[in-house]
Amino acid sequence: MTQLLIVDDEIHVVERLATLVPWEQAGITCVHKAISAEEAIEKMHESPIHIVITDIRMPGMTGLELSALIAKQWKKTKCIILSGHADFQYAKEAFLNGAVGYLLKPVTDEELLSTVSEAVSTLNTEWEQVISQERIERTLRENSLQLRANLLSELIQGRRYSRSELQDKMTMMQVPDFYDKPFWSMLVRLEEPFYTYNPHNLALIEYAIGNMAEELFAPHFELWHSKDTYDYLVFLVKPKEASLSSPIIEEEILHTLERSASLLQTAIHTYLKGFATILVSQKGLFPADLSTLYYYTLSTLRKNVGAEQDLILTYAGESLENKAIRSIPALYELPTLAQFLEAGQWDSAQQRLERIASELKEKRDELQEQLLEVFLSIASAFTYFAHKNGRLLAELIGPNYDKLIEGTPHRSIQQLTDWSLEVLNHLRMDNEDAVKDSRTKLIAEVQQFVERELSNDVSLLAIAVHVFMHPVYISKIYKLETGENLSDYVHRVRMEKAARLLLNSQVKIYEIAAQIGYQRAHSFINVFKKHTGATPQEYRDKFGTS
Repeated sequence: MTQLLIVDDEIHVVERLATLVPWEQAGITCVHKAISAEEAIEKMHESPIHIVITDIRMPGMTGLELSALIAKQWKKTKCIILSGHADFQYAKEAFLNGAVGYLLKPVTDEELLSTVSEAVSTLNTEWEQVISQERIERTLRENSLQLRANLLSELIQGRRYSRSELQDKMTMMQVPDFYDKPFWSMLVRLEEPFYTYNPHNLALIEYAIGNMAEELFAPHFELWHSKDTYDYLVFLVKPKEASLSSPIIEEEILHTLERSASLLQTAIHTYLKGFATILVSQKGLFPADLSTLYYYTLSTLRKNVGAEQDLILTYAGESLENKAIRSIPALYELPTLAQFLEAGQWDSAQQRLERIASELKEKRDELQEQLLEVFLSIASAFTYFAHKNGRLLAELIGPNYDKLIEGTPHRSIQQLTDWSLEVLNHLRMDNEDAVKDSRTKLIAEVQQFVERELSNDVSLLAIAVHVFMHPVYISKIYKLETGENLSDYVHRVRMEKAARLLLNSQVKIYEIAAQIGYQRAHSFINVFKKHTGATPQEYRDKFGTS
């Protein structure tokens, strides 16, 4: 959808070009109009303008100044200069500012359509280059290492994806095929002197270790590595052999893995002049066992290694199949309940609470302990949200706060579920009321500013500076709440004030123009006539009191 903006201080020129030229032949789907550079800038903030046709000589900011500003702030927008002056200096400056065309008045429809068609073609070519498959693939290749690390970090922390979504991501990032395959994890804790390094130098060390591991494990294994929240390096290791059905083969693989880990530790000593503890986990199945295996390995590192340095340890605990998993996965899965609340994703928060309740029902052998864990975690998320928004939880949830203090919700799954969903609904309604109240105050503040500063700068940018918000946000919220474009509101206020002054005072027309923000009486007269069907003097003569 290609949008065009026509800018000229002569209203009849703007109207003729906007209504009589068959722009659809050049691929234009929407035409906007402005009678000054200032109004044009407001239109640029309000709508995604792709092409601007502007006159040069206008009161205030000239068309050349406007095109220079557009080239700086809206780099993809194309400007075409429409001028009544065959001045080489004007044309030179226009093209230096990035204009794609310079047309002389009077201009034919054919000339306009031809120039605009070329601009549309240029835009299409530029966007095709931006979204081209080759460019995307090149960008992915250049950033694939970080993207792969980020994905693994998310999965370790419990982020869930559907099978097809995860496989698509892994394929796109050129991750080895781990899906439904057995794997081991390897935790590398960097020690002296690495923890004294600054972030830049430490990142170089981590990158070097990743490269060394790829080299040392390559003959027998495929790797995928990342960094966890504790600054440990985490490697997933998958044997290249297709089958692990034989216990003998599995034992050989584990020995090879341990030898490779020992070589990595030696390489860190020799080439990076530092120490590292490495812990190799037991076998798991990707992705089902990933998060659980990681946390068991982390726990083993904490319990069996502690502060000792430069060790290698293989975790030989009981099988994951024989270990009762006591935690509630949905309680800690990313994004967490607290993150959903903070982002205002209320439906997702409700779905998470319902999943937590569902998983609780599968833990009946340890129900009381599970209920307490879930209750404390959910209460913590609710309290965090309230405090982050400058409120007390007791104020937001009323009687439900007494239940929290008494511990009533964690007496049964149903009580906990009912309480959680009811509190969530309270938080949601309070947030919606706060948003509505905030928008009402914003609209009032905008309108007060416009009415107070009408003789000065009431552009969208000036309003944005006054209320400390982004102009695009203000424009959209104003239209959403009032049903009227902000620029239309400003225009209406100006015309209404002009009409009152014309009818109820003897103020001269040029003075009225100045009071409502027009630097030139001529521009005011043209705009007023378009709005009312009469010039200011005609309006005064017809409706004014003698």
